[in-house]
Amino acid sequence: MSIVKVNPDSPIPLYAQVESILATGLADGTFPPGSQLPNEDELIERYAVSRTTIRQTIQNLMRRGLIEIRRGKGTFVLQPKITQELTELSGFVEDMQSLGRQASARLLDKQIVPASESVARHLAISLGTPVVRIKRVRLTDNAPLSFDETWLPREIGERILENDLETEPIFSLLEQKYDTPLVEAEYRLEAISADATVAGALGIGEGSPIFLIERTSYTTEHTPIDYEKLYYRGDQIRFVTRLARRSRTGGGRH
Repeated sequence: MSIVKVNPDSPIPLYAQVESILATGLADGTFPPGSQLPNEDELIERYAVSRTTIRQTIQNLMRRGLIEIRRGKGTFVLQPKITQELTELSGFVEDMQSLGRQASARLLDKQIVPASESVARHLAISLGTPVVRIKRVRLTDNAPLSFDETWLPREIGERILENDLETEPIFSLLEQKYDTPLVEAEYRLEAISADATVAGALGIGEGSPIFLIERTSYTTEHTPIDYEKLYYRGDQIRFVTRLARRSRTGGGRH
């Protein structure tokens, strides 16, 4: 590839110039996802800048989520983050298909368990009531993206368990096979650190930043039918939404 030179006389700091050059290379495929960047010495020689400048550049690109340093191996280009809109109730497979990604699942566990206080509250049942719990790793283009825990009322849950949960989405089964429409859902999203269970399922380090979405889905007559805890890799996805301005009357302050 042709090497774009930095301009030492420019008011733009050298590290910012190198950062812009490398970011362009990441965006246009010069450095495709999974590829290794030149090492520090090669970058210093290529752009005729100091080691401090290169290290500042690398740190900035890391903060932007574009690259990662793998200890003992080098600096590698990350897959661009998935941008998922939170504007309507949709399942994982639907979300990934809308983005042109291949969605799949790996079933880890399925069993009947007593409802904990949290599960009972979200499903509007009594504490200790038997419910079906399903644990899966959801993959995008064969790479783990989320670890999902799903709880269903026992009656519908046992019917769901009769299906292949690695190929058939629960939302599709509820709506298309068991005539249980999904009308709306309540979402709660927070940033947390991955515990050992989640880290192991997603293949990331314990303590890595992740998104936790708690989602309670409702069928007709506002009946809760599906409660989930969805743990998404923080380095692989971002969530966006669009909010309308609430109507205000009078001359309130802004």
